[in-house]
Amino acid sequence: MCGIVGYIGKRDVAPLLLEGLQRLEYRGYDSAGIVISSPKAAGLKMVKAKGRVRDLEARVPKRFAGTTGIAHTRWATHGAPSDVNSHPHLDPENKVAVVHNGIVDNAQELRAKLAADGVVFASETDTEVITHLIARSQATTLEEKVREALKVIEGTYGIAVMHADFNDRIVVARNGSPVILGIGEKEMLVASDVAALIAHTRQVVTLNDGEMATLKADDFRTYTTSGTSTNATPETVEWEAASFDMGGHDTYMHKEISEQPDAVDRVLRGRIDDRFSTVHLGGLNLDAREARGIRRVKILGCGTSYHAGLIGAGLIESLARIPADAEPASEFRYRNPVVDPDTLYIAVSQSGETYDVLAAVQELKRKGARVLGVVNVVGSAIAREADGGTYVHAGPEVCVVSTKCFTNTVVAFALLALHLGRIRDLSVSDGKRIIEGLRKLPAQISEILETEEEIKKLAAEYADAKSMMFIGRVRGYPVALEASLKLKEISYIHAEAYPASELKHGPLALIEPALPTIAIVPDDDLLEKNRAALEEIKARSGRILAVAHREQEKADHTIVVPKNEDELDPILMGIPLQLLAYHTALALGRDIDKPRNLAKSVTVE
Repeated sequence: MCGIVGYIGKRDVAPLLLEGLQRLEYRGYDSAGIVISSPKAAGLKMVKAKGRVRDLEARVPKRFAGTTGIAHTRWATHGAPSDVNSHPHLDPENKVAVVHNGIVDNAQELRAKLAADGVVFASETDTEVITHLIARSQATTLEEKVREALKVIEGTYGIAVMHADFNDRIVVARNGSPVILGIGEKEMLVASDVAALIAHTRQVVTLNDGEMATLKADDFRTYTTSGTSTNATPETVEWEAASFDMGGHDTYMHKEISEQPDAVDRVLRGRIDDRFSTVHLGGLNLDAREARGIRRVKILGCGTSYHAGLIGAGLIESLARIPADAEPASEFRYRNPVVDPDTLYIAVSQSGETYDVLAAVQELKRKGARVLGVVNVVGSAIAREADGGTYVHAGPEVCVVSTKCFTNTVVAFALLALHLGRIRDLSVSDGKRIIEGLRKLPAQISEILETEEEIKKLAAEYADAKSMMFIGRVRGYPVALEASLKLKEISYIHAEAYPASELKHGPLALIEPALPTIAIVPDDDLLEKNRAALEEIKARSGRILAVAHREQEKADHTIVVPKNEDELDPILMGIPLQLLAYHTALALGRDIDKPRNLAKSVTVE
C-alpha cells in the first residue's frame, strides 16, 4: 500500500513525478508529497498536501525546478491523513528526505530513544523514525547511513532516500514491500509499481527482500544490506503504457469489467492440449509422478483472492478428486499450522506482493512445503518465492477492487484442476467437456456484458437498501461472498453472504421487505434446494434478485446468464454481480476507483 516514485537524470523532475503519482494513486490516496533537488541549487525543496495527487499538484509552485526527486502517495497506517503526516519526511536540517511503504514494528521504541536524545518529532508516523536515524548517522556515505538505520529497524519497508550532501544519487531498499528500478538512457527511475515506470522505460530490476540499490543518472548498482554486490540484470516488462489508460471508459472499474472476454482468452491462449484433452502449465515445475503424490491442496489468499481460492478448491476437488480447501492467508501462519509434506500449497495474489500471502509462503518454505503461486504480476515477490505456479495474464488492473483478475484467477484454477485431474482419474470425455466449456467463456462473458443496461436499471431499484444479503449453495456460495465484498467495497452498503442452506439456522431472522436478497441459483443438481430457499425468503416478504440460468418464479427480478458446464458456471455468475455493484455505487455517487479506506496492493500486515 502507498506508492513511491523517484527519478534522477536531466529532465525537469516535478512533472515526471506527479505523473507517476497519478498512475500510482490507486495504491493510496489520502495524502501525497514530493521533494526535489538539483546539482545547481543547495538543499531540498518539498511540497506536501492532504488529499489526492491533484491537491498536491495545485500546491506545487511554478518555479519548482530540479533533476532529482522522490514522491509518495499515502494510505495511512501511523497518524491520520494530514499535511504533516504525508511523505516525504525531512530531518530538522532539511538534509535527509525519506519516502516509505510498510510498517516499522518497533517505531514506538525507537521514537522513545530518539526523543530521549533530544529529537523533536514533527509527525505521528513511523517513517519519520527512519529519517532521524539516517540524519544522525556518523557514516561517511549515504549508503552506510541508510544501512545503519536499517539495522535497527524491525518490520517491512520499501524506501527511497535523498540527502542534500549526496545529491548525485538516490538510495533505495526493500524488505517485504516492492521496490522496482527503471533503467533508462542516462536516467534512472524507481517505483513501488511498474505502472509508474513504463511510460519512460520497459527495462526494470525488481529488488529482493534484504536488497538495496544506489541510483545515479548514468548508473545503478544493487547490493545486500550487508554490502555484498548482487549484480542484478534488467528484465523487459511486457505491459504497455496504454494498458494503464482508461481507454474511453469513465472509470477503470468499468474498463476492467469490459476487458474480461479478452482477458479470459489470454489466460487460455496456448495452454489447451486437444490431443490429450488437458492443458499445458509448464511453470508448475510439478511432474506427473509428483502430481499423483499430492494428498491434499491448501489454497491461501486474502479478500478477492481468497474467494477465488474457494472456487478453485471446489474445482480441484470435483475435477481432480483431491481434498482441497481455501483459507485466509492473514490467519494461516498465526495458528501454527501443521505443514504436511504431501500437501500442495497454492498462494493466490493479484499483485504477487500481498504481505499476508507472502509471509505465509515464506513460513511454508521454511518448513519444507511445496508452494505454487497463482499471480498476475510477472516477477513479483510471490512468483519468485514459490516453487512454481501459473500467471493469470489479466493485464494491469488499476481499480482498487478486482474484477478481471478475479475472473482470470478462477479460470486459472480451472486449468490447474483440469491438469491435475487428467494426470489422475478424470476421463478423456470429461476433459474434452471442460475444454469446450472453457472455450465458450469469452463469448458468454460478452453476452452478459451486453445486458448492462438491464442490470443498471436493477441497480437503481436496489440502491436505496441499507443492507443486502447474498446467498448461494456449494459452488454458488463463493460467488455470493465475492459479490457481497464488491458491493461493500464500492457502494458502502452493508452486505453479508451466507450459504443458502444456513438461512434457517439464523439469518432468516433478518428477512424483511427492507432487506433484499441476492440469490445465486445455477441450473444444477441443487436447483430445487435453492428454489426452496427462495420460498423461505418469499414467505417472509423478502425481496429477491436471482442470478440464474432461467427466470425464477419466486424472485422479484432475475438476471439470466448463459449456461456452461456446472463446474464453470461460477465464473459467469459473478460477472453480472460486478456490474450490479458498479451501477449501485454509481447511483450513490461513490468514488468507484478509489473507495474510502482501501488501497490496491496490501503490502502491510
